[in-house]
Amino acid sequence: MKTGPKVAPDRSGKVRRPGVSSGLNLPGGLIALMVNNFLMWGGFFMVIPLITVHFGAGLGWSALSVGAVLGTRQLTQQGLTVFGGALSDRIGPRPLIALGLFTRALGFAAMGLSTTFPALLASAILAGVGGGLFDAPKNAAVTALSTPENRVRVFSLMSMAGNLGMVTGPLIGAALSNLAFRTVTLTSACAYLAALGILLLAVPKVPGTQSSGSGLGGLLTVARDRRFVLFTLTLSGYFILSTQINVAIALRAVELAGPTATGPLYALQAGLAVLLQYPVMLLAGRHFTSRQILMGGVTLAAAGLGSVALAHSFAGLLVCTGLFGLGAMTVFPTQQTLTARMAPPQLMGSYFGLGALSLGLGGALGSVLGGVLVDLGRRLSWPALPWLSFLLIGLLTVWGLSRSLPREERAAGER
Repeated sequence: MKTGPKVAPDRSGKVRRPGVSSGLNLPGGLIALMVNNFLMWGGFFMVIPLITVHFGAGLGWSALSVGAVLGTRQLTQQGLTVFGGALSDRIGPRPLIALGLFTRALGFAAMGLSTTFPALLASAILAGVGGGLFDAPKNAAVTALSTPENRVRVFSLMSMAGNLGMVTGPLIGAALSNLAFRTVTLTSACAYLAALGILLLAVPKVPGTQSSGSGLGGLLTVARDRRFVLFTLTLSGYFILSTQINVAIALRAVELAGPTATGPLYALQAGLAVLLQYPVMLLAGRHFTSRQILMGGVTLAAAGLGSVALAHSFAGLLVCTGLFGLGAMTVFPTQQTLTARMAPPQLMGSYFGLGALSLGLGGALGSVLGGVLVDLGRRLSWPALPWLSFLLIGLLTVWGLSRSLPREERAAGER
C-alpha cells in the first residue's frame, strides 16, 4: 500500500511544496478537540485509579474481581473501537463521538451507584462502549481537520492535553474521594458532558468518506492490508509494556514507599509528557523518520522497565519511570501519524479503529502478564524476572517494527 503522496492538497485545495512548513495555525475545531481530550482523560483518571481503592481496599473485594472489571472495560472499548472507526467512515466522526461521550458519562455515573459485582461490571461495560464509540472517530476527526505538514505536532498536542488531564484527574479524584466515591464518578460524568457540549458547539461536522455501501465494509479492506495488520499486532508488544505503569511499576512503588507512592509515579510520567512531548517530537522530527522515532521510543521504554531490576529505592524507581516516560511520549503521536499515512483517505476511521486493537490486545495481556511475572519472580526469589522479561518483549517489538515498517525518507513537510 502507498505510504502517501509527497505533495498533496490541503483542505483549502492548495498544493504545498515539499519541505515548506505550514506553521501551526490551528482551526477552532482542533483546539476544541484538544480541550475535549483534556476533559476525557481527566474524567477517566478521576475514577479509574480509585476503583481499586474503593472496591478493593474499601469494600474488601478481591483483586481478581476488581481486575476483571478493569480488564472487561478495556477489552470492550478496544474491541468496539474497530466498529466505531468503520462507522465514522460512513456517517462522519462527530455523531459517534457525541454518542460515545454521553454513553461514557452514563457508565461512570452508574459506577458510583454500584454496590455489587454484576452492577459494577455492567457499568464498566457501558463505559467501555462509550470509549469504543468515540476513540477512533476522534482520531479520524483530528486527521480530517489537520494537514500532513502539521499532523505530527497536532497529535503531540492532543497527547499533551490528555496527559495534562492525567495529571489533574487523579488529584481531583483524590480530593473528592474524601466526600464519597459517588461524588467522584458524578464529577467525572459531568466532565464528559462538558466535552459533549464543546463538541456540539465548536467542532465542525466532518462528512463521512464513504458515499455508498456499509461503512463496516471498510474493515475487510483494512484486514487485507497485511503490512498494517502486522504493524498493529507488533505494536501490541509495546502496549504490554505501557500498561505496567498501572501494574508492575505500581506494585514496585508500593513495595518501596507505601500505598501513596503511585501518585508521584503518575504525576512524573504525565508531567514529563506535558512539558517535553511537543519539543521532543519537534526535535526528533527534524532529524529522524517516523519509523526511527517509533523504534527509538519503544527501545527507551523497554530500557526504562528493564533498568527497574537495578532500582532498589523509590528515587531509583522514579529515574527508571522517567526514562520509560521519555520513550512512551513519542509512541502515540508517531503511531497515529503512521496510521494516517498508511490509510486511504476514505477509510481513515477504519484504520484507526483496527489500529486501536494494538492497545486492546497488548493492554489486556499486559495487565495479566505483569501480575503473573511479579508473583513468579517472588516465588522464585528472582525479583529481576519481570523487568528482564519486559526488556526482552520491548526488544522483540523493536525487531518486529523493523520488519513491518519499510525504510522511509523523512516525510516532506512533517517537522
